[in-house]
Amino acid sequence: MRWWEARPAAVKDRKFALVLTVLSFTSPLSRIGAQFGDLPVHDASVASVLLTFGQTLPIAVRTRWPGGCLAVAGTSFAVHQSLGCPATFGSLGLYIALYSVGAHQERLRRAVPLAATGGYVLFGVALHTLGSPGGLIDYLLIYMVLAAVWGLGVLVRRQRGQEAARRHLSAQVAIAAERRRMARELHDVVTHHVTAMVVQAGAAQYLTESPDRLGDALDAINGTGRRALAELRFLLGVLEATGDSGPHERTPMPGRVPDLVEQTRAGGQPVELVEDGEQPAMATGARLAAYRIVQESLTNAVKYAAGHETLVRLAHTPGWTEVEVTTAATAVGTHESVALRDDGPRLSGGRGLTGLRERVEMLGGEFAAGFRPGGGFRVHARIPTGGAA
Repeated sequence: MRWWEARPAAVKDRKFALVLTVLSFTSPLSRIGAQFGDLPVHDASVASVLLTFGQTLPIAVRTRWPGGCLAVAGTSFAVHQSLGCPATFGSLGLYIALYSVGAHQERLRRAVPLAATGGYVLFGVALHTLGSPGGLIDYLLIYMVLAAVWGLGVLVRRQRGQEAARRHLSAQVAIAAERRRMARELHDVVTHHVTAMVVQAGAAQYLTESPDRLGDALDAINGTGRRALAELRFLLGVLEATGDSGPHERTPMPGRVPDLVEQTRAGGQPVELVEDGEQPAMATGARLAAYRIVQESLTNAVKYAAGHETLVRLAHTPGWTEVEVTTAATAVGTHESVALRDDGPRLSGGRGLTGLRERVEMLGGEFAAGFRPGGGFRVHARIPTGGAA
């Protein structure tokens, strides 16, 4: 990229340099400016005009080449003062160049200020040689002012870096949260559909003598596989997305609980669905949470309580939806779902149920899972209908 086709910041610098140059030759600002050394002032000349340009025009590259900007502007200022040229508003370029070194210098951050300090010492010696009445204290005070201008640029640079670090950290946190969400979705999709297919395939091998029932079983396996592929394609599409889609577009649309119950029932698990009240308008995140709770609970029922009665109950109110899935019996000591303590049931760290708890609590709801006093297992969640993941 050519320097004149640079970023918007460079365009602003060029405009800034142009404005500063015009003001340096416009009354009444043209005679206002810094003067070091108190040497006798001569009339304006071609040299003074060229040296004024040398102090203003380098501002056009102050962001891209701050060190070079300071070198040209500083040298022009020093020669301008040593020749006794009249004061000019263009001397402001020296301060702008110093600030730019502090704020934008990428390489040789220490070397450039040290070189500038050496140049200032030589400038002070030259002024003294030319008969300047200024003393050491005067030069030290001027140096402190110039150093303060450079320090202001350093402070701005540091704050800009801290802000960039905060934005990077926020982006990393958002990415990690999105990865956890996608991992949770993948777990729910793969576990449920693969479990259903395994159970259906296991049942099909006993139906070889009943072609009609065998065909139904194979159709069920085929349908389950197709649904799994559809959901996996969607999730893989999200993982490959460029980030142009909004959060709503990245959220998988949940299916219907009755279809989920019917699919599980077709696999041989006795499941009953009871729905109380009319389902209100629910946010996508809340609908997806309710669907995943039923999906994960039915998956565990098929894995650990195969053949036992399973009840799915949905209770709707204007502000909340309650989801409850209970099984008549469940295997104790499995690696996935539950373990018992003296003070009652607890989760044993299974990713599925733990993920459901995190999902519901993120929406501001309540989640509980454990053994029922009379036997069996119960999963219960209370989800606000306006919750959004």
